[in-house]
Amino acid sequence: MTHRYRLGGLLAGLLISASVYAGEIQVENAWTRPTIPGQDTAGVDLTITSKQAAILIGVSSPACNSVELHSMTMPQDGGMMKMREVETIALPAGKPVNLRAGGYHLMMTGLKAPLKAGDSVPLMLRFKVANKPMVQVIKTKVEVRPLNSGQ
Repeated sequence: MTHRYRLGGLLAGLLISASVYAGEIQVENAWTRPTIPGQDTAGVDLTITSKQAAILIGVSSPACNSVELHSMTMPQDGGMMKMREVETIALPAGKPVNLRAGGYHLMMTGLKAPLKAGDSVPLMLRFKVANKPMVQVIKTKVEVRPLNSGQ
């Protein structure tokens, strides 16, 4: 009987974990800010680490119409930062790739409802891993953190 409680505790801990592992790829610390009524976009920050070279090829969520992969760059002439949509994001083997404002990041567009602090939003990420014929899919949750959370 004690063995069952230990196994149940282990399984509960894995389900609550902020990191999601799927074979060769780890997704962790996925979060966003709350939105106000009428705001239909939200940025998502997260970190992805792949054991092998891989490519993030798409993201979706039932909470919005689409999730876009974006890049922000600062022009050489010191002008304003520019954000543009990109088709893919390369993931070098063994190196964490931080997706956050100011570089590569995710944008949820067409939000179906405001995001409230304490909520979580489902997210599905699709990857192409080097030398693998199949696309790998990872499901995770994006934590909606309060504005004063310090992140």
